[in-house]
Amino acid sequence: MNTAAPLVLGDWRALPPALRGATVALGNMDGVHLGHLAVLRAAHAARPQAPLAVLTFEPHPREHFRPDDPPFRLTLLPAKARALGEAGAVLVLALHFDAALATMPAEVFFEAVLRDGVGAVHLSCGQDFAFGHRRGGDAGTLAVLAEAAGMGLTVVPPVADAQGPISSTRIRRVLQDGYPERATAMLGRPWEVRGEVVHGDKLGRVLGWPTANIWLGRHLEPARGVYAVTVSLPDGRELKGVSNIGRRPTLGGDPETRLETYIFDYEGDLYGQEIGVRLRHFLRADAKFAGLEELKAAIAQDAEDARTALAGL
Repeated sequence: MNTAAPLVLGDWRALPPALRGATVALGNMDGVHLGHLAVLRAAHAARPQAPLAVLTFEPHPREHFRPDDPPFRLTLLPAKARALGEAGAVLVLALHFDAALATMPAEVFFEAVLRDGVGAVHLSCGQDFAFGHRRGGDAGTLAVLAEAAGMGLTVVPPVADAQGPISSTRIRRVLQDGYPERATAMLGRPWEVRGEVVHGDKLGRVLGWPTANIWLGRHLEPARGVYAVTVSLPDGRELKGVSNIGRRPTLGGDPETRLETYIFDYEGDLYGQEIGVRLRHFLRADAKFAGLEELKAAIAQDAEDARTALAGL
């Protein structure tokens, strides 16, 4: 299967002829968790010689219909496409989700996008997949339409663990509750926040703990506090570190949540570059300290605790 970065397109009408006739995995795929990977495997297994494509939506439909909701995304499009490519997809159709797409009837979506646009030879989806205006189409609708078009369909049952079916909703919940290890188990990899390193107030440098700062932006905000992390650097290395997710109550508070990371045994300038911070273990909740000396001592203890927590990696 493919391991290279997939082609990402926002319009089904721009499909290169060589990628028509794909087998297509359907779904929002936020997080690209173990259940999503099962849908991709089913699509590939049905027609192994066909290109493997994923059809998803950008922005996430929930962002379109409820724009004032707090950010909830597990993966933004670049990270999602990267994970889908690692799972074998050569094409990610991240269809621009707007009013026109939102009001397209299910039958029209199937005919215009999947049949005529993509020329799909096989489809796969989860049991709860819904599509079309007001989610008017479901897996049953898809089965009828696919059969009439001479197209194969695999409906994949949920992948479950001891707590029940794995879902993006469950992963969001365990992250918000401070259990990144549970998220790792359901994702098949640690949850990662990717972003550009921005300039802060340099206080960490003054305290002796220089940090790489990134804004959470449209990512889900997990439990605020201190984490043992590993950091994916632009040069491909993965180093250990300690992160704080919060709004810095000791320093008067920030209007936005930031992720501050002290990377162990690293010296370099990361400003303006993209890094990925992978949450491994939750160490303690966010706290307000009496002053900078107390904060400095807490950071030193956090770093020691993070090194201990990461010793096995």
